[in-house]
Amino acid sequence: MGRTRTKKAQRALKSTVVSTNPTVLPQPSIESLVEKTQILLAQCNYELAYKFVKRILERDPTHVEAREMLGLVELENENVEAAKAASLVCIKSDALLTPPAQVFSTLIPPSPTAPTPPSASAYLYLAQLTDDDPNKALELYRNALNLMSSQLKGKTPASHEFKGPEMEEHTKKTAVRTIIAMVEIWMSDLCFEPQAETECESLLKLAFELDPENPEALSSLASVRISQQRPDEARDLVQRSWALWKDLETDDAALPPISGRLSLTRLMLELSMYSQALTILNGVLASDEQEVEAWYLQGWCFFLIGDALKEGQSIEDVGELTWQDMKRDARIALEQCKELHVSSEHPDEQILEHVKELIGELESQGFHATTPDDEGEEVQEGEEGDWVDEDDSDIEMS
Repeated sequence: MGRTRTKKAQRALKSTVVSTNPTVLPQPSIESLVEKTQILLAQCNYELAYKFVKRILERDPTHVEAREMLGLVELENENVEAAKAASLVCIKSDALLTPPAQVFSTLIPPSPTAPTPPSASAYLYLAQLTDDDPNKALELYRNALNLMSSQLKGKTPASHEFKGPEMEEHTKKTAVRTIIAMVEIWMSDLCFEPQAETECESLLKLAFELDPENPEALSSLASVRISQQRPDEARDLVQRSWALWKDLETDDAALPPISGRLSLTRLMLELSMYSQALTILNGVLASDEQEVEAWYLQGWCFFLIGDALKEGQSIEDVGELTWQDMKRDARIALEQCKELHVSSEHPDEQILEHVKELIGELESQGFHATTPDDEGEEVQEGEEGDWVDEDDSDIEMS
């Protein structure tokens, strides 16, 4: 039986039909594209960030911040390619992408496309890429530092990303980290140069003029004091650095980055400050249990504590744990580090070499790798190893 569609129904149907004439939507502003790209970079979504950068540069090929972000995407893409991280897609085949050094070079003199004033960030990225020429890296860091100093004095325009007090605080932190990077070059690649010690002292003096209570600068000075065979001063500096942030919440902006906290931990191990080092490492691993260097340092710390206890030394906060307990814990942490290092193809081969060396020593001492079947099966001395009925109603579940 058929039904006749009423005019009222026909009118209702017409009202729901989508027009075949496409609506032309306005293009998003370049500012909104930049903001979205920044969010994607913060989320490490480099593949999608690249697509937004491409849209910006198609509309404005001279856009300074987009060119910086393009260099950053390519820089991160190279790191991912080196690590072969499966979570990201390699996008080097796209014609727009060029090696990061070339991208950043277009943002500084004498490139005709360099903005005025040039970008401090471009100098910093180029310095990090110049690992085969320490003097060239120092020159690039120095140029970036000069630009930031002028910015702090109001002689050059502020960054387009930060304004007012926020800009000043950001610039100060970046300037101090630039100085620390320069100190590290003098303490490593150029450590045999006669002026190395003087340069380190002068640079760190400048860092403290910019930020007198900067924890990373205090750690850097502690490293210098260790190299000068002044451990007591170094220990005081390490304590001062840690005291500035040890009670902060994990999401506090004032908390040093994980790399800075791990650097401080290394200094603590050199100064036999094992308890403090473990406290920091536990915090890092609570934030990121995939952090390869944290597992390595934790394993090494346990190893060193075991050696100290075996020699009869008293170690803070160890309690009734024996040197054997610490060696077993060291083996567990080092095995975890090795597994993560291999699975992620971590670029720091020196860590893996030291881990294998420490595992070899533990193996020779009788501390073997544990398996899941080993867990919970150790019988305490003096116990008979009695069986417990699984259906025992007295067992408490917590």
